[in-house]
Amino acid sequence: MRSLTINAETFPIARAFTISRGSKTQAAVLSCSIGQDGVEGRGECVPYARYGETMESVHAEIEAIRAEIARGMDRRQLLTAMRAGAARNAVDCALWDLEAKLSGVAATHALGVDSPKPLETAYTLSLGEPDAMETQARENAWRPLLKVKVGTDQDEPRMRAVVEGAPHSRIILDANEGWRPDNLIRHLALAAELGIALIEQPLPAGSDDILRDVKHMVPICADESVHTAADLDGLVGLYDAINIKLDKAGGLTAALELRDSARRKGFAIMIGCMVGTSLAMAPAVLLAQGAEFVDLDGPLLLAQDRDQKLTYEGSLVSPPHPALWG
Repeated sequence: MRSLTINAETFPIARAFTISRGSKTQAAVLSCSIGQDGVEGRGECVPYARYGETMESVHAEIEAIRAEIARGMDRRQLLTAMRAGAARNAVDCALWDLEAKLSGVAATHALGVDSPKPLETAYTLSLGEPDAMETQARENAWRPLLKVKVGTDQDEPRMRAVVEGAPHSRIILDANEGWRPDNLIRHLALAAELGIALIEQPLPAGSDDILRDVKHMVPICADESVHTAADLDGLVGLYDAINIKLDKAGGLTAALELRDSARRKGFAIMIGCMVGTSLAMAPAVLLAQGAEFVDLDGPLLLAQDRDQKLTYEGSLVSPPHPALWG
């Protein structure tokens, strides 16, 4: 029989993290441990209010399959037993970790990535007034890739400010569904003028059909509009890239299917994250091998990470040590 432990944890964020939907000062996560034969597999998820999730609801989702986990449910069975989302992510990643520990075969082997490499990750700048955003940009201008939170009707001065502050960095703009049809074109035009590398989710999910008829002056990436492989057909012609997050896809197993299907349909790949600890990022670092864009900076935004953690050297994140995950 397998055991299941669910823990609610909070980790302080180094500075207030602000997007178009609001601010937070701590990362609230749920970790899941599944034990068998003296070893434990671990996974972490970040419940996200945008998708109707709370710490309590995600805890309840995991608790609801306790009996199935005890009887030995595997990852494939999990895909049909739980819906896509944070709860399934924590369980799926714990099962991956448990399988690796029980077999003595690293998760990298099962993933077909026997020699994973350090990856260049974006570093996220919070939404704020233009002067404050320029200051953030100057402080991080040494980083090769910055992800900048925007999503207001007046983002032009913010965009100019961050480019002024970090003129040599590649920049991703993330609007978090905050733009509208009446300001989309002018924001896209300025982004092209400023040499922005990518724009994430400019319009609300479900209201993005206009992107089919708009010139993509800068590549546009779906985030809130894509969760699983089933979403991809509806995004062809709207987006150039997709942002895969384990918490949206519902775990590494589903995220692999999403990544491979997206590649076949011609999408570029971005691997992203919620604000979580190194335990949440670890499987995503392996998923991100070969991705065009990597945004796995969650631990860099925290004032405190787990005792076992990923190694970051500047903006390079190294693959996880098996003691952390996999």
